[in-house]
Amino acid sequence: MLGIDPGTAIVGYGLVDYDGQNFECLEHGVLRTSPDQPLSERLLQIKRELTGLIERMHPDHIAVEELFFSKNAKTALAVGHARGVILLTVAESGRRVYEYKPMQIKQALVGYGGADKLQIQTFLTMMLGLQAVPKPDDAADALAVALCHCGSYRLNQLAEQAR
Repeated sequence: MLGIDPGTAIVGYGLVDYDGQNFECLEHGVLRTSPDQPLSERLLQIKRELTGLIERMHPDHIAVEELFFSKNAKTALAVGHARGVILLTVAESGRRVYEYKPMQIKQALVGYGGADKLQIQTFLTMMLGLQAVPKPDDAADALAVALCHCGSYRLNQLAEQAR
């Protein structure tokens, strides 16, 4: 399961293995673009690097955090452009995109949609058996997206089996 936290300057990613009971963090990190580059070049770089990650990691599922409304419209628009490139890249890989709102992720991880970043990071560090909170925050956020999807997908599987 690959979780992605979209951004223009930094795209977080986190690869998690889940066997239905246990989670294992296989890899996490970020893709960075330079603010000195034009937006079109930054988006192309995100596409190329994400394509390489997907080809190397071979994730079964890819989950992406949805946008939240920001007071800064320019930032929200730029992140929206990056999300579009990310969704396109995932679709081109032949995989389905699973999307989760920030509140859904918080609710899934700690049971409270208004949880703060420290609560989320503490939980995911514990669940994944990590020695420290993943840095930068974008990588931790991507792992949270992946954990959210693992639980959500598993619940949907169980519900279908019960039918």
